[in-house]
Amino acid sequence: MTLVSDKHPGETGETGETGEPSVPDDVWEQFARDSERDIRTSAPKEPSARARMVTERLRQQDARGARQGEGRGARRDAQPEGWRAGPAWREIDGRAARRRRLWAIIGVPLATAVAVVAMKPSLLPGDPFGTSSGAPAAASPLPAETAPPTAPPSSAAAATPTLDRPFAGSPAERWADGAAGIAVPEATAVGSLTRAQVADALRQTKTLLVDANLDPATLGGKSPEAALATLDPKQPRMLDDLKSRLREPGRKHDPLSLFSRFDPDEAHVVGNVVKTRGRMTFEPGKNASAVIHADYTFVYPLTPADHTSTEVTRTIVRRVLDVRVVDPGRYRATPGKLWIVRYDEDFGNSACDVYDGFLHPQFPSDAPTGAPPTGPTTDPYDRSRDIGHSATDTCGTASRT
Repeated sequence: MTLVSDKHPGETGETGETGEPSVPDDVWEQFARDSERDIRTSAPKEPSARARMVTERLRQQDARGARQGEGRGARRDAQPEGWRAGPAWREIDGRAARRRRLWAIIGVPLATAVAVVAMKPSLLPGDPFGTSSGAPAAASPLPAETAPPTAPPSSAAAATPTLDRPFAGSPAERWADGAAGIAVPEATAVGSLTRAQVADALRQTKTLLVDANLDPATLGGKSPEAALATLDPKQPRMLDDLKSRLREPGRKHDPLSLFSRFDPDEAHVVGNVVKTRGRMTFEPGKNASAVIHADYTFVYPLTPADHTSTEVTRTIVRRVLDVRVVDPGRYRATPGKLWIVRYDEDFGNSACDVYDGFLHPQFPSDAPTGAPPTGPTTDPYDRSRDIGHSATDTCGTASRT
């Protein structure tokens, strides 16, 4: 065996003899380099981001495997222990996990609160973002009318109607919109009429009311063709008389008795909503017929037609209509058509004694038009009173619009 001396060149050994070094200089240098490299390669390293992702995925697989293997034997790891990470990495991963748990406890509720405030900033006190428009909350709608009212509606909070809120200050603000306020009752057989025949007559009555009082073309002065189509041409004089009134309106031939119409050169409806309230019922009539009774009030928000004014007013029209459904197998009648047996109307805020076939609303800034009212002051929203034609048939004053 050869011994390696730690003496430098030129020194004498224990024998006192001078000798050459046992290890050359280049060998010592190579030994030093190799040792430094080995130290670097053996030092623990922090794993890369990809390694951390792979490790986390394998940890989750192991956890799932452990749950699936309960009761069927020992769990098996997805990879050998040494392949994933050494103790240094586990310590780092533990710290990261604690940070994630802390963020889940604090961050998730905070993020939820931020999202809620972003969707509804008004939850913050004082409206710091200036999101409030200052408009009052929409009034809750009234339930449908199922029986005759016993008193007029209470007064609404005082407010001036505007283009944005045309029903402000009106009881109608809580009424249904348009045709949604005309509810058709469930049909039953009446006399010799089947349930299907009564149901069809109820639908036809709604079509008559909608086209005569809510259709934009009719409100703009056009002929209410869909309403006319519901009427039986076999009813003596009725259909021809109504068509004549539309062509040549006059005091004794006023189409406003059945149809709501405004002069398009004078006023037009604000927006596309007319407020509606009322009820529809039916009962047996004479000669094995059924009589459908409709009682509805329509509130029209209006603005001048010249588009230079933002002024808004309202005209209120109440209509009481009775139509008869006749069994065509027993009487001369057209199947699916209606006979009108009664119609009464009442207007609030329309010029008196003007018979040109149009309603004429009075705006606050307008000078009075038409003849001065000679009848009593009445509440056009009062649905508890009868509106049959009086003996004098006078035009009165509306207490509110």
